[in-house]
Amino acid sequence: MKNLVITLIFLGMFAVPALTTPVFAQDEPDMYYVNVAIEKVYTTNMGYVIQYRTQKGIDTVGIPLSWFVEAAGKADIVRLPTGGDWPSMSIFYDQGKLSHIRMYVSRVRSHVTWGVIPQGTDVSKFFPEGDSIEIRF
Repeated sequence: MKNLVITLIFLGMFAVPALTTPVFAQDEPDMYYVNVAIEKVYTTNMGYVIQYRTQKGIDTVGIPLSWFVEAAGKADIVRLPTGGDWPSMSIFYDQGKLSHIRMYVSRVRSHVTWGVIPQGTDVSKFFPEGDSIEIRF
């Protein structure tokens, strides 16, 4: 019995690499993400206007509400527990194209990162016309 177990282990060491070789030979997708710190989040009737940090300062982008409500949409929002976590935004890319966005924001609307845009302000310039947005780092 002991010899049988040793033989099976010995054969398994040679069989496993032979079975897994095709898996490693496949092309892996070029998927990556970039995380940026959020300075301010503004809620509008078009979506969220986000001010975020870049290497050169602060930039602004609009994320349409439709991206959050569609099944398997392009964006989702995660409400952070109360504490010291600072809001951030992760932008996921697949083969160089925007895949989706995940916003990590404070669940408390009185947090310093939640802001209010004066009524009547035109924010349409921050929202994309197509299916993608431009995020500068």
